[in-house]
Amino acid sequence: MTRPGIVLSLILGIAAFAADRLHKYVQMDLMHWPEGRFVPVLPFLDLGFVYNRGVSFGLLGSLPFPVVIGVVTVALLALIVWWARSTSTLVRAGLAICIGGAVSNALDRWLFGAVADFFWLHWGETSFFVFNVADVAISLGVCLLLLDLTGIARKRTANPA
Repeated sequence: MTRPGIVLSLILGIAAFAADRLHKYVQMDLMHWPEGRFVPVLPFLDLGFVYNRGVSFGLLGSLPFPVVIGVVTVALLALIVWWARSTSTLVRAGLAICIGGAVSNALDRWLFGAVADFFWLHWGETSFFVFNVADVAISLGVCLLLLDLTGIARKRTANPA
């Protein structure tokens, strides 16, 4: 008997990875978008291209590259172990989407020494962060994990009166 959600979660994880790689290929390799150039898309969102040398939202950017790689590796291994041990389809799906995005960002670190980011969220002069499709996938995966944590996806049992 297979554990719940293995095939679905693998498909979702691969889709998250592939969507990010495809976007990076189109914007960087086909369009040859120059680093540092941003164009407005919405009043609060610009499309551009920069390298993020840190981890999440530029955190740990001042650490040596091998340390950042170590942190990323440990985090990925922890997510994979959690995925393998999970018995919940929702948790497994959320983790797989997170892993797919994280592996794509890790590949950027391997190829470029930094993560390629494209979407700049801001309000007027206040800058929030620059992110990519992998970051969106990771955020979506975390939302699925939060749904499980709140119990929304669990079967409800009859409440005896």
